[in-house]
Amino acid sequence: MTRRVLVIGGSVGGLFAANLLRAAGWDVAVFERAAGDLGDRGTGIGTREELFAVMRRLGIAVDANIGVAVEGRTGLDRDGRAIHELPTPAVTSAWARIWRPLKALLPERCYRGGTAVTAVELDAGGVTATFADGTHQHGDLLVAADGLHSTVRSALLPNLKPRYAGYSAWRGVVEASTLPPPLHALLFRRMVFGCADGELMLSIPMPGPDDGSGAGRCHFVWFRPADEATLADLCTDANGKRHGTSIPPPLIRPELIRGIKTAAKMLLAPQLAGLVEATAQIILQPIFDLEPPQIVFGRIALVGDAAFVARPHVATGVMKAALDAEALADALMADSDIDAALGRYNAERHPYGAWLVARGRRIGAYFADTGGDRQRRIETLMTEYGPSGLIDQEPMSARLSQSISA
Repeated sequence: MTRRVLVIGGSVGGLFAANLLRAAGWDVAVFERAAGDLGDRGTGIGTREELFAVMRRLGIAVDANIGVAVEGRTGLDRDGRAIHELPTPAVTSAWARIWRPLKALLPERCYRGGTAVTAVELDAGGVTATFADGTHQHGDLLVAADGLHSTVRSALLPNLKPRYAGYSAWRGVVEASTLPPPLHALLFRRMVFGCADGELMLSIPMPGPDDGSGAGRCHFVWFRPADEATLADLCTDANGKRHGTSIPPPLIRPELIRGIKTAAKMLLAPQLAGLVEATAQIILQPIFDLEPPQIVFGRIALVGDAAFVARPHVATGVMKAALDAEALADALMADSDIDAALGRYNAERHPYGAWLVARGRRIGAYFADTGGDRQRRIETLMTEYGPSGLIDQEPMSARLSQSISA
């Protein structure tokens, strides 16, 4: 008899899990709370060969269009001079370049948008999910892939909350066409780092719209300290309405945007300040992490950010979601006993998630420091930032570089 899996969350983690389990013979149903196409969401992402390997396993082509080949990393001082160089090849991509092919691979009948889960209940035969419209769905397994503020995880661990890191990121995306040629040559070939006391700024090249134009974009992230009271103020709109720990970008108060642009001119290298000034819509992202005691609860498995949430300094969010999904699918294919397979999944992925959270905290502590040698600090950050202890990415970078230049 065909086994059925309910996947809660239609982002990349949910789609990786759904496609891998469907390929293994499961009857799959994905439920996403948001309606419409998610392809325009998200910004630039770091990649690794492991991510591309899971995509190829599903039959998704991985070629030069998947991302941008980056030659290395450059650190700038306040005056815009290069003070450190690392010849670290990488491939950066965009969230949509991963989500769209995953979504296209899944039959429409398997995906239901605008369907928010409100409750889950375990029973002897599996798990039942209840949705906001009052309907119920039963499965042999439920995969929770509903992100940082997971409804499923909150139901299972009501006392576990994401932990605020004490700083937030100001993000933006700049179109290549808006940048002068010298700036374009730097920002679209390298990751660029700038380090003020207690802060970190970096720019990351990313592919533009998947429309065949070849136009690129540059994504920047500026981490700045903000205690909880300051965060509450940042998330208060012009009408005085408080939005909790996040705020829709159009509702960020104009004076805050002006303040960020002024601070960029005062604190950052001119090249990086120019990115902030050129951004049409700046986004505020408070930084959280989360470490659960387990990622399996009966017939419920957590994947991606519904499981562990590491700070973005490890640059592995999408890759971790893919590898979580692959480990879950492999465990279920290797053992016909679902409960035993889930135990194997928890044993494999829980230690990795905990390690990733610890690594993110350690990198965050580097730039939170306001004393010591700033030169040494930026060198350390440039070396440590991103994934570590994984398969060398250089062969993929070289292949993509050759494809792009051909």
